[in-house]
Amino acid sequence: MNAPATAAPAAAPATQPATPAAEPRAWEVVLARIESDLLSGVLTPGDRLPGERQLAIDLGVGRSSVREAIRVLEVLGLIRTHTGSGPTAGAIIVATPSGGMATLMRLQVAAQGFAVQDVVDTRLVIETAVVHSLASRAGTTVPDLTHPEALLDAMDQSTLTEAEFLALDAQFHLSLAEAEGNQVLVATMSGLRDSIERYVLAGVPQLASWSATADRLRAEHRGIVEAIRRADAPLARDSVRSHITNYYQARELSEDDSPHPSTPTSSDSSRKEETDHG
Repeated sequence: MNAPATAAPAAAPATQPATPAAEPRAWEVVLARIESDLLSGVLTPGDRLPGERQLAIDLGVGRSSVREAIRVLEVLGLIRTHTGSGPTAGAIIVATPSGGMATLMRLQVAAQGFAVQDVVDTRLVIETAVVHSLASRAGTTVPDLTHPEALLDAMDQSTLTEAEFLALDAQFHLSLAEAEGNQVLVATMSGLRDSIERYVLAGVPQLASWSATADRLRAEHRGIVEAIRRADAPLARDSVRSHITNYYQARELSEDDSPHPSTPTSSDSSRKEETDHG
């Protein structure tokens, strides 16, 4: 009897060629090296980066790539550069890159990388935590509120324009974060506040009464500082939450994801009586 024919073995499934990982660009190689040196402690704040020529030789990249990486680090606020020759020339590692962090956040919002609602919500998280921390600390050690109170005094001037008032308002909120002492919060607050300042100013013409709004803002700011001084952490937290929420609800920022002020609609007119919340 003939042996039964055996089935031919199934062909192995064709394997897809692996997608090669993208090679890092030359300037990214320079950034990765500097990041590694910072994390390992080889570089610390106050140190100077190796010269442009030396970095290019060490990393096998062109000097133009080194210059590009240096520009990125300077925009981020991680280094400060001085041209020329001598002991002050070159790139120096700086300790507080808050300016770069704020710049990145402003650019993200401008490019619609962050929805305004998300920015406002994040402000609420940070600022309520800041004043709660300050008020809790006030029960044992009085926090230094000299700068915030000086800003409030400046905001009492009747001759301030809307833009001048709102600039002081922005600085007041930032000064509370500075008084709390957490530099990461300071950098984040700076970026968040600056990123939406233009929305606030653009909404001024829609207010039923700028004078009434400014008076109410002054009173709310004073109330926040007073709650901190009285070590009333819940009141300080609730006051800030109400202050920020009402302000952006009045401008309808919580629903506006675009970088441009929205065109007033008929519903805006019906809410004009509510727009002096802030």
